[in-house]
Amino acid sequence: MVLEVENFYGVYLLYCTNPKYKGRAYIGYTVDPRRRVTQHNKGSKFGGARRTSGKGPWDMVLIVYGFPSDIAALRFEWAWQHPQKSRRLKHVTGKKSSEKAFNYRLRVLANMLQTTPWRRLPLTVQWLKQEYRTDFPVDLQPPSHIPIGYGQIKSKKVKKQSDNNEEDTDGDDLPSISFSQSSRCEVCVKKIKSDDMTVECIYPHCGVMSHIVCLAKHFLQNEPSELIPVEGICPRCKGSSRWGDIIRKKQGCYTDLMKEMTENENLASHWAEELHV
Repeated sequence: MVLEVENFYGVYLLYCTNPKYKGRAYIGYTVDPRRRVTQHNKGSKFGGARRTSGKGPWDMVLIVYGFPSDIAALRFEWAWQHPQKSRRLKHVTGKKSSEKAFNYRLRVLANMLQTTPWRRLPLTVQWLKQEYRTDFPVDLQPPSHIPIGYGQIKSKKVKKQSDNNEEDTDGDDLPSISFSQSSRCEVCVKKIKSDDMTVECIYPHCGVMSHIVCLAKHFLQNEPSELIPVEGICPRCKGSSRWGDIIRKKQGCYTDLMKEMTENENLASHWAEELHV
């Protein structure tokens, strides 16, 4: 099964399988993993990097995604490529003579995921090829909100609201929040104005709205010195969610997931009613 991810910004690790260059590693940035690895293997004339051109085949074995923007991903890429030049990674020792390039890159990554600002981002580490999977050291495990996934991944464009309206003519696919429900912020209880910056709970059965600043402060109750939350509990439904996922929903992501979850809830409700008859 291929995982589809909307608003995709990823930083990947390549491994060279060419006997002449076997073991070499390369780090890069992409918005389309499948297209990018093909470019690397075809060469620089087809968009591949100069450093990988003519040295393939290359396997894209791991990718880190969930960055809020291309700039954030590119900064992560640069630091991973140049740990000794990054002021945030001065504590990471250089490559040992007995250490393979691939293992060194993984060690740098493990340290990065425990270093500010990356340790607070809603990232996911995805192993694309199971045979290359390597466990992170016990003392360098990623934070609990950064999961480790397995399997292939595919980037997906976010559907525009107009596109959804054209496809869903019956208007019953997604739950809508009426003005009376969303007229007050769930946290501060003040009225929500039309020009206020708001966010919704990611769970379709809830969908409660709050001012973005209010919800951020609610999530940061136990971390008053921080500015951006990592995760928190919805003040109404008590569901747990990552801050990054809430922002991604605001940007138009998860539309298909919301449909699927709503359909599943409706189906479960239907069968529950049938069983009671």
